[in-house]
Parts: sequence; C-alpha cells; structure tokens
Amino acid sequence: MSNTPAAPATTPEGESWVNLLSKFLMDERQVEAIRLDPDAKTVTMATIGVIDEGALQDRLAVVLRELDDTWVPAKATLNPPNPHPAMLHLKRDASGVLLEKPSCPTAPRFWKWRDFDWPEPDEMEEQSRAEWQALALQATICGLSLAAGFLLHRFTSAPPAVVITCYALSIIAGGWDAAKDAWEGIRERNIDVHFLMLAVAAGAVAIGAWEEGALLLFLFSTSGALEHFVMHRTHREINALTRSAPKQARLILPEGGTEDRNVNLLRVDDLIEVRPDELFPVDGEVRDGKTAADESTLTGESLAIEKGVGDEVFGGTLNQWGLVKVRVTRPARYSALQKIIGLIQNAQHLKAPSQRFTDQFGTRYTVTVLAIVAVMFFVWWLGFGIRPFQHEGDSKSAFYRAMTLLVVMSPCALVLSIPSAILAAIAWGARRGILFRGGAAIEKLAEVDTVAMDKTGTLTAGELQVSKVESFPPGREKEVLQIAVNLEASSNHPIARAITHHAKAQGLEPAKLDEFQSITGQGLRGRTTHGVSYVGRRELVESSAMAGWLKDVPDAPIGFSEVWVVGEQLIGRVLLSDEIRQGSRVVLQRLAAEHVRTIMLTGDRRAAAAEVGRQLGIAEVRAGLHPEDKVAAIHELTQAGHKVAMIGDGVNDAPSLAAAYVSVAMGARGSDAALEQSDVVLMQDRIEKLLSARKISAHARRIIRQNLAISLGSVIVMAIASLFGIVPLTLGVLTHEGSTVIVCLNSLRLLFVKEDTFT
Repeated sequence: MSNTPAAPATTPEGESWVNLLSKFLMDERQVEAIRLDPDAKTVTMATIGVIDEGALQDRLAVVLRELDDTWVPAKATLNPPNPHPAMLHLKRDASGVLLEKPSCPTAPRFWKWRDFDWPEPDEMEEQSRAEWQALALQATICGLSLAAGFLLHRFTSAPPAVVITCYALSIIAGGWDAAKDAWEGIRERNIDVHFLMLAVAAGAVAIGAWEEGALLLFLFSTSGALEHFVMHRTHREINALTRSAPKQARLILPEGGTEDRNVNLLRVDDLIEVRPDELFPVDGEVRDGKTAADESTLTGESLAIEKGVGDEVFGGTLNQWGLVKVRVTRPARYSALQKIIGLIQNAQHLKAPSQRFTDQFGTRYTVTVLAIVAVMFFVWWLGFGIRPFQHEGDSKSAFYRAMTLLVVMSPCALVLSIPSAILAAIAWGARRGILFRGGAAIEKLAEVDTVAMDKTGTLTAGELQVSKVESFPPGREKEVLQIAVNLEASSNHPIARAITHHAKAQGLEPAKLDEFQSITGQGLRGRTTHGVSYVGRRELVESSAMAGWLKDVPDAPIGFSEVWVVGEQLIGRVLLSDEIRQGSRVVLQRLAAEHVRTIMLTGDRRAAAAEVGRQLGIAEVRAGLHPEDKVAAIHELTQAGHKVAMIGDGVNDAPSLAAAYVSVAMGARGSDAALEQSDVVLMQDRIEKLLSARKISAHARRIIRQNLAISLGSVIVMAIASLFGIVPLTLGVLTHEGSTVIVCLNSLRLLFVKEDTFT
C-alpha cells in the first residue's frame, strides 16, 4: 500500500473528488478516516466515541451522491500534489481508497470501523424527485403570495404593509434556494446567475419595485423547478437500467448445498444456481441445464434467446423457465450490464462541442455583466443626467435601468440550452438500446457523410457456424479442431466463439496453454505439451515451411470464411459460414437515400467480401485488410474532407474506431477494446439502430440550435433595448425567465421523439 498526499483529481466540473471527501472528513469531528471503493459501492469509516449512525449516514449519502457524479471522469487523474491545508493522507490499493486525518501512530488502535451504505440509484432518483418537488413547492408559495399581493394592491384598499408583507413572503420563498446556492458560490469565491438574480431582486426592493422583484424570483424559481424536473426525467429514464442489476446470487458450495451471497463477492469460476423467473446475477456460462433468457433489459430485443450448455448469459437478464447452473466468467463490476451503466454515467459528464461554448458563461461572464451594469448606471446618471434612484415622469431612474439590464443579460437560458438537450437525447437512446458516450457523439453523428463498416458481426450476424473441418492429409480433422479450440478459447471474436462452441459439441475441451501470443492482423500462436501451433489467416501458412500445401488447396467457397491451423507436422482449416443481418439492406438503402457513402473494410478474402457487398449494394469494398490498413483507409477518407463513422465490434476494429470522426460499436457483446474506443454503442446488435441514432442526433442538433437562438436572441435583443431604456423591468423579467422555461420545455420534446420501425 502506498502512502501519498491527497490529490486534487479535478473533474471537468471543477470540483475535486478528494476535496469532496476532505470537506466531509474535516466537518465530522468523530470521523478519523474513510475507506471507499466506488466501483464496488462499498464504504467504511473509522470513528471515535459515540456517534449518531443515522445522522452520519444521511450526511455521508449527500457526499456519495456528489461522488457518483464526479468519480467517473476523475478516476484517471490521481497523482497531483495535495492542495488541502490539513494535509490529509491518501492511500490507494486494490481494495479502494483510504483518506485519513493526520494522527499519532497509536491513534488507529482506538478507531472503530463501521460499514455504511452507498446510496443506490433508486435513492438518488428519490433525492432528485424530492429536490424538484421542493423547488416546485417554493415556487408555488412564491406565486400565491405574489398573486395575493397583486390582487390586494390593485383591487382592494388593503394597507401597504399587508401588500408588502405578501410580496416579501413571495421574495423569500422564491429566493430561498437561490440564496443557498449563491452563498455556497461565495464561499467558493464564485459568483453565478443565482447571485445575479438576488442582486436584481434586492435592487428592485431598494427602489420600491416589490412587485417586479417578486415576479422575477417567482419566474426564476419556477424555471429552476422545471430544470430539475427535466433532469429528474432524464435520470429516471437512465436509472431504469440500473434497477436490473441483481444484488444477491445463490452460490453452489463445494461441499454441497447453496448459500445466498452478495454479487460483489462472487469470483470467476464460482458456480451459481439460477431458478426460473430469476435474474442472472452476473455474466457467466451455462454449465448444466437448459433455458431461455429475456435479454430485453440489456439489448432491447424482445424475443427470448435459447440457452444451453456452453452458452453465455448476462447479468441483469431474466431466466425464463429453466433451472440452470452457471459458471461465473466476470466479476459483477465488469458485467455487460455494468459496462452499459458505466458508459451512460460517463456520457453524462462528457460535453458536446457547442456546450463548451456556453461554459464561458460562468464567473467571468457574471463579473463582466456586473461591471457593464455598474458602468451603465454612471453613464445614465452622469452622462445623460437621468436621476440615480427616483423616477422622473415617464423616465425611469438610472438604477431601475441598470437592474433591467442586469436581468436581461443573465445567461440562465443559455447555460441550460445545450446540456438539457444532450441529457434528454442520452436518455432517449438508453431506453432504445443506443448508448451515446457524451454530447460530442450526439452532435457529430448527424454530420457524417461516409460510413465505413466491418463485415463480420456488423453487416453479417457474426454468429458463425462451423460448416466443415479439413486436414491435409485427410483423416486428422479432430486434431485440427483441437488445436483451433486450444487457441481460440481465449478470444471473444465471433469466429472464436463459433469454433469453441462447435468443439464443445464434439466433446473437445481446450488444453492448457504454456504460451499464448496474439499476432496482430494475422492470428494466434500458442504452445501446449504437444508443441507450438498457429491459428489464423492464410498468410500464416504462406509464411511457414508448409506453404507448399496451399498450391493444391482451393480457396474457400464464396460466402464462407476460413481459419487455417498449423501444428507440428499438421495443417488444416476450419470453414465457417455467416448470414447477412436482416436489417443491413434497409440501413444501406436509407444511407444511400441520404447521400451517405458506404464502404466495407474487412480482413476477409476479396471474393467473400465482394459477394456480401454485391448482395447489399455497398458502394465500395476493401478486403484483405489488416488493422493498420483499416486505419489508413479512415485517414485517407478524412484527409479527403469526409466525416467518417466507423462501425465494428472486434479488437481488430479498435484502431480504426479510434481514428474515425464518430465510432460505433456493435453490441454489449463486442470486445472491450471496441467499446472503449466507441462514441456510440448499439446494444441490440441491430445495425438498424444506426438510423435511429442518426435520427435523434439530427433532432438534438436542431433543438440545440433552436435553444441557442432563443437564449442568445433574447439576451442580445433585450440588452440592446435596455440600453435605450425602452424595456420595463417587468418585461425584462418575463423575457429572461420565459426564455429559460421555453428552452427546458423544448429540450424535453426529445424524450417523445418516435423511433422509426424498419422492415
């Protein structure tokens, strides 16, 4: 375990995850240390003396919810020096992170370590609901008090003190949340739009414009409640996936019997029992029994998938009718479902290009606005002779004009215009098996004019079937298959899955490898007790001492893939067939209708690739490519001015995915390397979802442009009008807050976009 100073690990949002914990630790006098593992969602604390565990849990939950929002983008940067004056110590090991206060060597003997709960997504959703409902209640009180004051003032002879009391109650209710946020900002030496709104309300009260001040805070609190409601709706859509994650598994004990165990404690090769109508707790392989799995929570596919011995099952999917025993193949934190959840959580923090434009509207913009307003106050007063605080006939005072200018220049709508649309689009996609890894992917996908696609697993189903095993000379086919499964058992490529499944059906199990090596773009090399062997492309044989065998061996038939096997004194090949995806033709036709160029980039033989290209109508086919050749093709297209989307699913596609303008990975079953490099993940393994992704991308871009036009337009037009003193404060308030409400509602429309059906 290393002992290093705590790191700032600053997140894109500006707050350090260590600072979050440091503040909590320093505020809690009876807490000496905190250990947590955000991936496993475990947290323990070292305490001294008698504590109120319930109250401490509530305070901790607030910090952990913030940590959930900042850990994903922060965990890659853990090494800068400690900025905290208390010099808290940060220790890291395989079990997580330990942050502790400085103490003497004997102090830990008196610590009592206690386990605390990490707030679950449902709890965070409840917190989100409570937040917007509280804001809605405050806005309601504000509005009713405002209405009461207005009616008493206009239609009764109520004493002024009663009217002012109503307006004051309205201002307090409407400004309560803004005051808390503004105070937190001031403590952090940051002033924002909440400070601006309170300044305007205070200014309005100072000049006796109680009604305008109350109206401003009513509309501001209403737009704030609406903003939180929009975020709650998008989070609720996204969190629907996390509810699918099981918490317990039924572990089969070596001595017989079963016991319930937390899924986070399961290890690879553990054997678990899953009964009918139960969720599979983790990713695994069926070792005994037969059933069907409903994978709709993972992929959106409504049809059940038959599962037998050797088939893979995924955590969070439903075991429909069979009693099966499953061998754990991945820890819970690395399951397909957790990968999806991680991708979505990460996506919420990755900003779109246009959002970076609005990021500038923070403290600097606020200070600039305050400076402009102050200057204009003196210009109106000293330059134009307008009275500073008293109205004169129809001419409003310089201070009144300054407050109006301050209102209309506040960037509420502009700040919300892009993130609200991006979050809504991410939520729309997540519910339909399309994962956008951030706002950039949403904005860029609609710009694509060229789509490059891998063949196997993308245009074709990728679930290959072994059609024939050949050996040269004949008679040693079983040995050829044994060598193939020895090496391919360690791969997740569709070809490897097909060979492994076929070998197991023939009663062959992979032998233990003493050596294993992946030869980029060629194949695999391994060593067993029987010697060295190779599995891969035809080029492997051509470069070996057995190249002479090839002159009498015909190419694989059109529509078949071949995998060559080279062992000591043995050569052979495995022929596999694949089917074209049912939706591939529709996708290519639609892309052609949208004037999008389509290109196949594949490592398969030209004859097989050309046949698939001919059947589908692909504009261009490039076959026999190594990974570096695919990257070169992407670079060539990019340099020619094209915006290229690359679609793939395998490890060999990862380099070209990284090189593309937009990268699209096929399915949760794709390789980790492909998923890591992808901007968009099509979870249903249905290429038709590319069209849906492009549709929501185009809608989101349109909404963003509309939001920017509304927000920027209202600021510019009203600011210019305010300079000439022709905008009353009430109209400025209505325009400013009205544009914020319109932007939020406009973004919310994305959640109701209908997905096209493809036949």
